[in-house]
Amino acid sequence: MQSVKQNETARIASIDILRGISLFGIFLVNMLSFHSPYFYYNPYEWWEASQDKLAFSWIDVLVQASFYPIFAAMFGFGAAMQREKALERTGTFAWTGVRRFSFLLVLGIAHAIFIWPGDILFNYAVCGFLLLFFLRFSAGTLLRMGLILLLVPAVLFSVLLFVSAQSDPYNALFWTDITSVSDSIAAYGSGSYAEVTEQRIHDWTNNNIFDGAFGFQTMTVFPFLLIGAGVYKQRLIQKWAAHPKKTLRMFALFFGAGLLLKGIPHLLGPSHIAYMYVQDSLGGPVLAASYAMLVVYLCTLTRPFKLLLPFAQAGKMSLTNYLMQSVIGSLLFYAYGLGFYGQITVTTGILLCVTVFALQVIVSGLWLSRFQRGPMEAIWRFVTYEKRG
Repeated sequence: MQSVKQNETARIASIDILRGISLFGIFLVNMLSFHSPYFYYNPYEWWEASQDKLAFSWIDVLVQASFYPIFAAMFGFGAAMQREKALERTGTFAWTGVRRFSFLLVLGIAHAIFIWPGDILFNYAVCGFLLLFFLRFSAGTLLRMGLILLLVPAVLFSVLLFVSAQSDPYNALFWTDITSVSDSIAAYGSGSYAEVTEQRIHDWTNNNIFDGAFGFQTMTVFPFLLIGAGVYKQRLIQKWAAHPKKTLRMFALFFGAGLLLKGIPHLLGPSHIAYMYVQDSLGGPVLAASYAMLVVYLCTLTRPFKLLLPFAQAGKMSLTNYLMQSVIGSLLFYAYGLGFYGQITVTTGILLCVTVFALQVIVSGLWLSRFQRGPMEAIWRFVTYEKRG
């Protein structure tokens, strides 16, 4: 009986811990775009100091594209859980989901325009609307569809990029957009709030609309929502927690494969678009799966579980903390704040991330000791269900 109770506790806490850890991983990657024109340069050639190159390599292999899949899967997980509860209470979830994702859509646009152009909330909201049509399917169907939509395009695009590279090696390399880099440095580094806002709008519309990144990101993110919903319906986290030794073996297998795929650009040659694509589209999700398995396994052990619990506090307030990270990042680096844009090293950026996130963990714990949920989560709940509490 005690073992069953521990597994249930581990399952519940591991969900929020996964949200918190993935939020930290996303923040590490986002920090690069806060303090430099990350959208427009070749990261393998941008950093000159050996320490910066090493720090970027660690982020590139262990973090980049390996935490947003967890965050997206938890988003789908939460949607499936809310639908199940809504059906038990009222027999319907459709309009509740529409209100929930509409709020996120508006919030994402405001976030992109007024705070940071690398917003993910808008994309998640659109994917959430799509998810409403699929949540009625069984766990197995959701998992299969998610894996097919994830792996088939990734493999096909990888093959096409390798074939294209063979026929035209010059166009297979990732080049820095000098003009856009200069515009970003001028606006974010020394511009007024109005000029920074104009640049944010340009960056967001350019990446999402004109360059077609929105469609690509939707195609990339949506499978993880399906997988997350399938994981909830399959009660997969409970099963991992119930069989920790098997989960640990699966972690080792996925972690090894993920590291190999994520290290391809560093092993075979950086700046190669095909290598970079394989690294993110295949290596990222594989490594993300291993991280999720490791967290669930550690949550079944008493001491590691206690060490990971602070991440759960941040995870319970993931929307509030995500937005606060953007506010803090913009105030630290943009000209209307402290103006550190382009002025710090990657290592310093990592230390800033650790410091800011540690403070968020502390503040989240203090807030949740008095309130049931975070401030943005409370507003989101009020808009979704039209009630407080």
